[in-house]
Amino acid sequence: MIDARENHPSIVMWVPFNEGWGQHDTESVADWVKKYDPSRPVNEASGWTDRGSGDVSDMHDYPGVAMRPVEEKRAGVLGEFGGLGMPVPGHTWQDEKNWGYVSFKTPEELTDAYVKLLTAMRPLIGEGLAAAVYTQTTDVEIEVNGLMTYDRRVLKMDADRIAAAAKKLYGPAPTIATITPTSEREPQTWRYTTQAPADDWFMPKANDGSWKTGPGGFGTKATPGADVGTVWKTSDIWLRRTFNLENVPSGPLYLRIHHDDDADVYLNGELVSKAKGHRRSYGLVPLDDNAKAKLHTGDNSIAVHCHQSGGNQYIDLGLDAEAR
Repeated sequence: MIDARENHPSIVMWVPFNEGWGQHDTESVADWVKKYDPSRPVNEASGWTDRGSGDVSDMHDYPGVAMRPVEEKRAGVLGEFGGLGMPVPGHTWQDEKNWGYVSFKTPEELTDAYVKLLTAMRPLIGEGLAAAVYTQTTDVEIEVNGLMTYDRRVLKMDADRIAAAAKKLYGPAPTIATITPTSEREPQTWRYTTQAPADDWFMPKANDGSWKTGPGGFGTKATPGADVGTVWKTSDIWLRRTFNLENVPSGPLYLRIHHDDDADVYLNGELVSKAKGHRRSYGLVPLDDNAKAKLHTGDNSIAVHCHQSGGNQYIDLGLDAEAR
């Protein structure tokens, strides 16, 4: 393969393995490829099992976005993210049972979701993210997560909006400040219950006196990217906590969240995010100006309901903001 394609200028690196499929002797394979063609960097394995060799640390995160810790001698990349699905009748490989990580019904909804992903990527560039690859350019067979349809006849998103969002990735990266932390570095205390609470459970002054108290995050230790402080194995969990602000942030607001599966997040009693599906690590989700308007000086409340539908499970979150 290298001999046949070594003169193709579109090939920027060699990737011997993808997502663990057939992955073996990773370090020696990466070293061999590097010596055979020293003109290109080598990505030992795109996604999943990282052995620390080659020139690239490559993770996959759906829908994303996220990154691994920065390294001194390897570039950190997000080798796959996105997977935002929308079938367009008459332009699919098959009429039914099409698939995407997250599904949308209109081009407007799909474009909004894509722009949010690229907006959330900007702070990661400031932290050291070197590259990212959106999944994917076109629909392929049963997967309907392309920018274009399977037959390449329909662009499913607003071209001007997604181009503008992409251009911002090449400007100055914002600095992110923590408003209320997640439990990644130090467990944060939450009030929680696994029994369906009263209808006003998410309101700032709701009665949570019968709820338990425990450290985040909540879930099972086998969940990828989880920092479990309290084991949670039921189908649903409700969480609440308060945090104090001396000043309301002036810059854009983000959720920093790791959820498995669906999570509804409330800020001072207002629904500000509905996170669908699951992710494999912590990542940023942009919140709109209406969400930021709910913040005020003094005590604020954040609440979340996470629903587990099968497999691994986890929930933890906090708030960040761009520093201006």
